[in-house]
Amino acid sequence: MSTSPQPIAQPIAQKSNRLFSIDALRGFDMILISGGGAFIELLEGNTGWGWIDTLAQQLKHPAWNGFTFYDFIFPLFLFIAGVSIPFSLNKGLAMGLSKTDLYKKAFRRMLLLIILGIIDKNTPITFFEPSNIRVASVLGRIGIAGFAATVLYLNFSFFKRLWWVGGILIFYYAALFLIPVPGYGAGDLSFEGNLVGWIDRHFLPGRLNQKTYDENGLITQLPALCLTVLGSMAGDILRSNKKEGKKIQALVLAGAAGVVLGLVWGLHFPINKHLWSSSFISLTGGMAFLALALFYVVIDVWKIKKWAFFFHVIGMNSLTIYLAYRFIPFAYSAKRLFSGLYAPLPERLHPAFDALGGLILAWLMLYFLYRKKVFIKI
Repeated sequence: MSTSPQPIAQPIAQKSNRLFSIDALRGFDMILISGGGAFIELLEGNTGWGWIDTLAQQLKHPAWNGFTFYDFIFPLFLFIAGVSIPFSLNKGLAMGLSKTDLYKKAFRRMLLLIILGIIDKNTPITFFEPSNIRVASVLGRIGIAGFAATVLYLNFSFFKRLWWVGGILIFYYAALFLIPVPGYGAGDLSFEGNLVGWIDRHFLPGRLNQKTYDENGLITQLPALCLTVLGSMAGDILRSNKKEGKKIQALVLAGAAGVVLGLVWGLHFPINKHLWSSSFISLTGGMAFLALALFYVVIDVWKIKKWAFFFHVIGMNSLTIYLAYRFIPFAYSAKRLFSGLYAPLPERLHPAFDALGGLILAWLMLYFLYRKKVFIKI
């Protein structure tokens, strides 16, 4: 296992090739981030099939404490962003780039993602009412986490980064339980009385998504960036010289440890996506290690790739599909093109098939870009 960012002549894991599993896992994740799960959600209560309704419930966030599969989607993307860091940074070092060059590149990327995130969450932007502009965003969080993980990767070894993760999560845990919130006291984790909300209300400008706080606000950035740092550690495992079996074992053990720690920690510090609680980070970080191990084994070790091509195409242009869903009415276009095919079905099912058709159109657009080798990166 690599313990420090050493420049290399070429990535170890698959010579000069990208790991197919990383892009496939990113694509799988982006389907749900971008709204691809809408097809299943819109089927809820309309089919008479209990398993569909159960699946649809897993694509909704809990009101406060608790956990559903949908809570895992954004943390997984933060983790995957970290997995790519060892590959890209070591490639840059091998090309002769200095640490300063890499810092500047990561910083520019962070600023651009923050700007795109503001545009994404504020269409149309209320230029003359800045108080209604939401500053916090998914893309902004990815950019900040990526920059922080880059700085840590270039300056700290594998195990020292693990200490950073542990220190941040414990600090966050202590802060929410020990720092008193005016009018509520210390340790109040309710919707109204938590420290996260108080900090956002007093220091985060603009509109707060949840009115009393913003789930992508200020202090929750600390635990969230830990997922990207953990991802960079997974990336180190994948690009190490160890045999494939040892890599898989390391990923699975790390994943199991994270899940167990998260569940145990959750007995006192509830698993809560809205607060990005330390137990939530540990649980989703562990799940991300396990998901990566599964995709890596099936795709890159067993070489069973055909089933993952659909996801791979999306993963190669993840930013494109995320923003495209915001600005291109895929579902509307699908309705205009395909509604005649499902017109005989009950009308209550039509919105679900509009969403499915929209996903097909979005994928075809990405496939066209893929065939033309157009990959939009930041």
